Amino acid sequence: MSPLTRPDLADLPSYIPGRSAPGAIKLASNEVPYGPLPGVVEAITQAAANSHRYPDMGVVELRETLAARYGVEPARVATGCGSVALAEHLVKATCLPGDEVVYSWRSFEAYPIIAAGAGATSVRVPNTAEHGHDLAAMAAAITDRTKLVLVCNPNNPTGTSVRREELDEFLAAVGEDVLVVLDEAYREFVTDPEVPDGLAAFGDRPNVVILRTLSKAWGLAGMRVGFLIGAPAVADAVRKVLTPFSTSAAAQAAALAALAATGEMRRRCELVISERTRVFEAVRKFYPAVPASQSNFVWLPLGEQAAPFAAACADGGVLVRPFAGDGVRVTIGTPDENDAFLALAEDFWSRSG
Repeated sequence: MSPLTRPDLADLPSYIPGRSAPGAIKLASNEVPYGPLPGVVEAITQAAANSHRYPDMGVVELRETLAARYGVEPARVATGCGSVALAEHLVKATCLPGDEVVYSWRSFEAYPIIAAGAGATSVRVPNTAEHGHDLAAMAAAITDRTKLVLVCNPNNPTGTSVRREELDEFLAAVGEDVLVVLDEAYREFVTDPEVPDGLAAFGDRPNVVILRTLSKAWGLAGMRVGFLIGAPAVADAVRKVLTPFSTSAAAQAAALAALAATGEMRRRCELVISERTRVFEAVRKFYPAVPASQSNFVWLPLGEQAAPFAAACADGGVLVRPFAGDGVRVTIGTPDENDAFLALAEDFWSRSG
């Protein structure tokens, strides 16, 4: 590290995106495979005609649209450069150096990065044997230094979810002076009725914030639009620490167009959900320990076989996301893409025994 930068960042791993390669099937980044929703490209093109002007920094039209959609006041909504940026801003808005951020591990790999960026201390609570959040252990890990708890539901990269009863008990155990962030980036893919919509179930609590993104089900991964819904005071604090103009004019226009195509979004989600079931049932024949997923991916807890498995898939033209020593996350693609992955998976297991 340079003596001009913070020495504690030397040991912080960089965020690793899913790989891309010409001609390969990419099942590594949890993108939807069906292209932009109707009207999105046209909206971006129209916005580009005014790209010499700054966007609306208040993101008023988009915030009002989101507020109307989710039945809240616009004052409760903040937008940002994806939900990950808003998670970062929430840490900045709540934590001073030395304050603690509690989260499950393994969970979203950006969590330790955003905590370290604010000088906060990460408190990682190991996942359960079933690869999900151990909410009781997370509640026990809270101290008087804890300012924020991140609950990724469904969890990335394991696809597991926590249910209403578990969250009720957890929130009852967490003090009102600790902000609980329900990161629901994959909410649109949830089919288990016991996995709550965080906004409907807990949105009225002043210490709960809901994170959502338009990167996944809404097909705007490349435009970077996320939003949060929380108490007005929390949303206002986040808007104060946002990078000015961080939601571009093209992103705002794309988001509004996508939100107008709800029916098509739902149709595409149903396709993904159907394929998720098929892929899950197929891989469980090879590896019964695969947990059920409520996301647009499946998790293969392969341990030390994670890297060799991902390499074998890449050699066969399919890119998946390995987490060395833990497992492999496989995004649900089109039926043909999933067939190509399953053929490689079957071949790998037939050779590895």
